[in-house]
Amino acid sequence: MKTYSETLYKDYRQVFDVTDVLYEDKTDHQHLVIFENPRFGRVLALDGVIQVTERDEFIYHEMLAHVPIVAHGKAKNVLIIGGGDGGTLREALRHPSVESAVMVEIDRTVVDLCTEHMPGVSAGAFDDARTELIIADGLKYVAETDRRFDVIMVDSTDPIGPGEVLFTETFYADCKRSLTDGGVLVTQNGVPFFQGDEVRNSHARLKPSFEDVGFYVAPVPTYIGGFMTLGWATDDASLRTLDADALGQRFNASGIETRYYTPAVHAGAFALPGYINRLF
Repeated sequence: MKTYSETLYKDYRQVFDVTDVLYEDKTDHQHLVIFENPRFGRVLALDGVIQVTERDEFIYHEMLAHVPIVAHGKAKNVLIIGGGDGGTLREALRHPSVESAVMVEIDRTVVDLCTEHMPGVSAGAFDDARTELIIADGLKYVAETDRRFDVIMVDSTDPIGPGEVLFTETFYADCKRSLTDGGVLVTQNGVPFFQGDEVRNSHARLKPSFEDVGFYVAPVPTYIGGFMTLGWATDDASLRTLDADALGQRFNASGIETRYYTPAVHAGAFALPGYINRLF
């Protein structure tokens, strides 16, 4: 393998030079490959789709974790569905207010191989005493659990393969049941320039369960097509309209240093381009 071609779109490709293949095999759930690229470092792909690279993962993981936790303001118990690379877990645990982080990942092999070959992504998060790793189907977990969480982060693949069930109205309703009053759900919702249906469908499926549903954006270079969207759902509409000053007071108190996230970026991320707004 001298190059790796992502197969997410039939008529458009991004191709990576490959200097070394660290692992490639079919797990119980999906085809997994980890390779090295001169520009992005180590790269994880599942079923032909780029999931995470060492160079740009911080943008996605910081925005998926810090936006809901800072907006909530007092999140103690968080749930992560998916996210086997450990990046979202890493960022969530940086908040001193977080007392427990439950992570439900369907594919143990993703966790093990990312810990082995891309250890900087999780940065020891799986060894944190606050972490509870559960290898299970996230759909089944939220349907059956009696635990309640202040923030739920769905760090899923696109709605193909194992991730497809994490974009359903039933799943979103079970997430709502698993939240505390005023809790926040955020979801991975693809790149709307190419994947507009993900935004349109998620909005329609979230609305029956939540009072306030929207999206915010982040530019992740290897998620090609411009902005990617992250879904937002809560019953407390005030959390989405907090200004940078209010967010800054909360974030600065945490003592966290970030590479992409700032309170101003957080506030501005909810200002959507017209082509995204017109999808729902």
